[in-house]
Amino acid sequence: MSEISINGLDLAKSVFQIHAADAEGRCVLRRQLKRSQVLTFFAKQKPCVVAMEACGTAHHWAREIGKLGHETCLLPPSYVKPYVKRGKNDANDAEAIAEAAGRPSMRFVPVKSLDQQAIGLQHRARDLLVKNRTMLVNALRSHLAEFGFITGKGIGKVPDLIKMVAEAAAERLPAAARGTLEGFIGMIVHLNQEIATIEKVLLAWHRASAQSRRLETVPGIGLISATALAAFTPDPKFFQNGRHFAAWLGITPREDSTGGKTRLKGISKAGDGYLRRLLVLGAVSMLRSLTGKTGALAVWVQAMLARRPRKVVIVALANKLARIAWAVMAKGEDYRAGAGMAEAAA
Repeated sequence: MSEISINGLDLAKSVFQIHAADAEGRCVLRRQLKRSQVLTFFAKQKPCVVAMEACGTAHHWAREIGKLGHETCLLPPSYVKPYVKRGKNDANDAEAIAEAAGRPSMRFVPVKSLDQQAIGLQHRARDLLVKNRTMLVNALRSHLAEFGFITGKGIGKVPDLIKMVAEAAAERLPAAARGTLEGFIGMIVHLNQEIATIEKVLLAWHRASAQSRRLETVPGIGLISATALAAFTPDPKFFQNGRHFAAWLGITPREDSTGGKTRLKGISKAGDGYLRRLLVLGAVSMLRSLTGKTGALAVWVQAMLARRPRKVVIVALANKLARIAWAVMAKGEDYRAGAGMAEAAA
């Protein structure tokens, strides 16, 4: 039997599929493994490349298999799909993973550490809680409007909504309705407490992370964006420059060019949508703060606004923020306006 060079591992909940190939790409072994057999199988194998599709559990398996001396790599599922032969099954998927991993031009997903995943969980949980709180606040405001109680939008108006429910006369707000709305208020208060607890954890991690503190020096990047970028971004040197980092985040135009004609469309939206959203929100805030300023960035924004729609300028500014953030992380220095603009323009 030829020596195994690449193992394509198709991950699952219970039954995993292995496709082992030699250095020439020839199939050496195909086998199904139960979950409890995976680490035992790789512990008996000589060091080789173990490739998996990037998914929710892939980082855990990459770390555990890597501890056994193997070189683990994660592939974006969209890059594996072209190598799947006709017919969808686990064996074909594992073979496609092994085939794709052997391509010299293949791009891989960096494996996350436990610390990165832990902070990522805090961000995902906070994002979910904020969404639920927003739904409850909107429901509370709209139900009160049905009884003639009107207030403005936004989380800052919650105290007014609570006061309306507490002080409404019985003839305007029946007891049955009041009880339900008080239940909404209780859930909103509880969600506020949970969100505050998560933000304390993020703040403690931020203070202990030099990378996160450096990112906070960039205009438009606050505590949440700084901790997210520091936790979710792999080694900055993994990217050649700021443009590659922005492309990894999906804040670059999709290209549809042929015959010497260049056509740029909307942004690719590749990568992590959460990071991209945070940068866009930061760009919105930053755009407001640049009004009336005369710095280099303000002049650039004003020139863009003169010829492009506001939303396009916001995305362009988010792209520039991503490039500046990469420069700060790659150089290990705090943000300096002149240097940051130079790096962003590269």
